[in-house]
Amino acid sequence: MKDEYDFRQGKRGAVLPQHGKTRITIYIDDEVLEAFRQRAEQHGTGYQTMVNQALREYLALSPPHLDEATLRRVLREELQEVRGGSKAPATSPAFQGTAPESAG
Repeated sequence: MKDEYDFRQGKRGAVLPQHGKTRITIYIDDEVLEAFRQRAEQHGTGYQTMVNQALREYLALSPPHLDEATLRRVLREELQEVRGGSKAPATSPAFQGTAPESAG
C-alpha cells in the first residue's frame, strides 16, 4: 500500500456504471414504503424492483401525452362539426394556417 495516492485524474461516480437505470433520491410516505417492503419480502424480490414495476404499470395505463399536432387536428374536426360541416376557414389569428382549405 502506498503512503499517498494521486487522485487528480480521478472521476466521481460508480466504478461500474449502470446502463438503463438512474440512481435517485425521493421521499415516499412511510406507509407506502413499508407496504412495498412487506410485499417484496413475501414475493422474494426487492422492494425497489416492485416500485419500478408499479410505476411502469401506471405509465402503461396512463393516456399518452397529447402533442400539438394531434390537438390541432382534433380542434379542427370539432370546429368543423360545430359549424355544420362547413369548411370555411377560421377567422381567429390563432387558427390561421390550420383550418381546412375551402373549395374555391
